Amino acid sequence: MAAHPLAAEAGREILREGGNAIDASIAAALVLNLVEPQSSGLGGGGFLVYYDATHRRVFTFDGREAAPMAASPHRFQNPDGTPLHFFAAVVGGRSIGVPGWLAMLALAHREQGRLPWAQLFPPAIALARDGFPVSDRLHTLLARDRYLRRSPSARGYFYNADGTPLAAGESVRNPALAHVFALIAAHGPDAFYGGPVARDVVRAIHDAAPAGDLTLADLARYRAKERDPICGPYRHYRVCGMGPPSSGGVTMLEIFGMLGRFPPQDLDLPSVGAVHLFTEAGKLAFADRNRYLGDTDFVAAPIAGLLDADYLRRRATLIDPRRDSGMQAAPGVPPGAADWHAEGDDASLELPSTSDLAIVDRWGDAVAMTVSIENEFGSRIMVDGFLLNNELTDFSFLPTRDGRPVANRVEPGKRPRSAMSPTLVFDGAALRMVAGSAGGPAIIEDVAKTIIGVLDGHLDLQAAVDLPDIGNRNGPTFIEAGPWAAKLTAGLEALGHHVVVRSHPSGISAIEATPRGLEGAADSRRDGVGLGD
Repeated sequence: MAAHPLAAEAGREILREGGNAIDASIAAALVLNLVEPQSSGLGGGGFLVYYDATHRRVFTFDGREAAPMAASPHRFQNPDGTPLHFFAAVVGGRSIGVPGWLAMLALAHREQGRLPWAQLFPPAIALARDGFPVSDRLHTLLARDRYLRRSPSARGYFYNADGTPLAAGESVRNPALAHVFALIAAHGPDAFYGGPVARDVVRAIHDAAPAGDLTLADLARYRAKERDPICGPYRHYRVCGMGPPSSGGVTMLEIFGMLGRFPPQDLDLPSVGAVHLFTEAGKLAFADRNRYLGDTDFVAAPIAGLLDADYLRRRATLIDPRRDSGMQAAPGVPPGAADWHAEGDDASLELPSTSDLAIVDRWGDAVAMTVSIENEFGSRIMVDGFLLNNELTDFSFLPTRDGRPVANRVEPGKRPRSAMSPTLVFDGAALRMVAGSAGGPAIIEDVAKTIIGVLDGHLDLQAAVDLPDIGNRNGPTFIEAGPWAAKLTAGLEALGHHVVVRSHPSGISAIEATPRGLEGAADSRRDGVGLGD
């Protein structure tokens, strides 16, 4: 399962050549860089969750971008201390973190891959050299973006001389990216983190308006990290995902820990009652997320306390099945959080563009991987055929709140908190689901509702993926626009919710192990497909 048919085909080709899920995920991710340039690639980062079926172990890899060593906590503030407007922060050099996408893929391959590194690149190189068709989605995004067409480095690739965007179906070549991929295939990630490509990246950042401060030393210093997975129960299932700097695993397990106190029949999404319970749990979990979670290399987040069964039982008692609890919830005080009274709540905006893929191979190994450059088209700076991220805007724009330091504040070398949530679900020792999504902070709820739809609602996987996207991130209750919206809005408002209806083109990819074999589902809202033999 991948967010574009050409990426799914590249992954299947590698599986047919004898590669495993790690190998296939790398080949697919390389193609996504080319065909979904607005969402992910060399200029960005991501997270990868891998299941080794032979040894029944889960591994997680962190390729999140890092702040330059020159970064200041006041990076996204005006001279008077107020936060910058979001796009004033996004566009240009100061939003760009040290890219971690390639380092993550290389680390995962070095530890778990089967095929030679160079064998994973030919599908992407051929498409970049020979051309690929522009998707309807890419054309639509190009047409509506207000900033990319102003970018000297990107305008000539994405727009015609008269300013019109590339047409859907038009064949586009990217020889610059083909050249970079060939260098990396031959010489490994050092061809990106040093040498001419690194110099081009730094030059582009320093020449941007406004300029950034990322250096060659920042690129050379970057390391992807293998981290411990975050695992916990949902009913009799075991759910595993990413820990910090992703908030996805912890926040999702909090939601599951609270909802597990209610009988499965009460979670029959998208009924009004089930949506009410789901969004109330989300509100409480996001209150904790905003207070406690950040890069644990810098912040001693009380993760064990947040996932403590007694703590989640107490949080669940705050959910009234008959009434909304109010516009905002206060964060709880989990075990181990005695010193956190001095911490402030996060003030990041998180408006990203992301891509996701899910793969299971012939050996039963599995990958859930979510990758991003943050906002659609990232910083709008293009170099050597790829776009650079704006991931630093995932930090809190305010380093303190009410005089208290924010866990997700900007610091040199720190990785911004993310909502990316690549997830594996186990039924006993057996893999049951692989899931992930695009969609910013809504990723957490989009993946959670898909899992609940399958496990509690007994929906087939495609129906669960296509459930209306719903959520509450400690504010209004969001309902995806669609034929269900009027009924859900009326029912939730009767329970006291403040409801906001909006479009939400999530990008869920999922695989389920069923008695009939593996079944895949790609989000009908986007271009993704599943392929297999």
